[in-house]
Amino acid sequence: MRDDGDRQQRERLSLLLGLVDAAQAERVRDRLGLAADDGAEREVPLSEVRGVLNRWSAHSFMLWMLECDDPDINREVYASEPATAAIRRDILRGVPFGPHPGPVAVHESIAGDEPPHIPLADSPHGVVGELRRARRMSQGRGAAMAVTRGDWEAVAAADRAEPLPGYARWNLAIRIDCPPALREQFGSHPKFRHRLRSAGIMAGPWDFVSRCRSPQRALEVLDVGRRAFPHRMPEALDVLRPLVRTELGGHPEAWAVFAQLLPTFDGTLPELVRTAGAIATAGV
Repeated sequence: MRDDGDRQQRERLSLLLGLVDAAQAERVRDRLGLAADDGAEREVPLSEVRGVLNRWSAHSFMLWMLECDDPDINREVYASEPATAAIRRDILRGVPFGPHPGPVAVHESIAGDEPPHIPLADSPHGVVGELRRARRMSQGRGAAMAVTRGDWEAVAAADRAEPLPGYARWNLAIRIDCPPALREQFGSHPKFRHRLRSAGIMAGPWDFVSRCRSPQRALEVLDVGRRAFPHRMPEALDVLRPLVRTELGGHPEAWAVFAQLLPTFDGTLPELVRTAGAIATAGV
């Protein structure tokens, strides 16, 4: 790693090294040629956060970010490519997605923007009426886009009374702010859950990390997560910590194998951690 100019990979490794004992981490850093830990957490530029959003387009990332109710983070979501008109509308309205009790301040750089036009927002048929009229995917998408925070209860009640069309249900389910209970009402079959995950709807960061077939991508998301959704990070790190300590710990050889396999490994991050530990142990 001394001659490796890949700054990002070093940062990803540093994130995991933070999960082991400080003395063990120092030994591994020395072996891999990583800079000594100065105790300061890396400052993640918000532009880097937006870059991850643009590259991976995972809907749930946006929700975890919006749950911070932070005007700076909201601005990055607003400017990202995957942000829908409904998300941009709610950001401009100051709609809180987390525990904030009232309207969230809108960043000054976007406060003067015109709210995006949502064609069916003022339909004479009403929100539920438009959802029931959906006979094509595009119609379901347009009707779901018009749903606001105050409409979810009525939408759930309408679906219980008579199931909404499939196109409407699907486009509501992949709205990042769809209430979990309503998503469950739409379907609990494993195939439906798989489709949701494929569409970027995850239960939480650990759900993503444990299923993502690119450890490098998983670590990239966790790295920016320290700035983008710090309140959600313990969900993933608390599960990763015992695994990393057991399989990699203070064994420089295991970490070296991990670093070598990281760019091309076809599997999940937990699988890579176990594989690196097993290879290093077998070589002893």
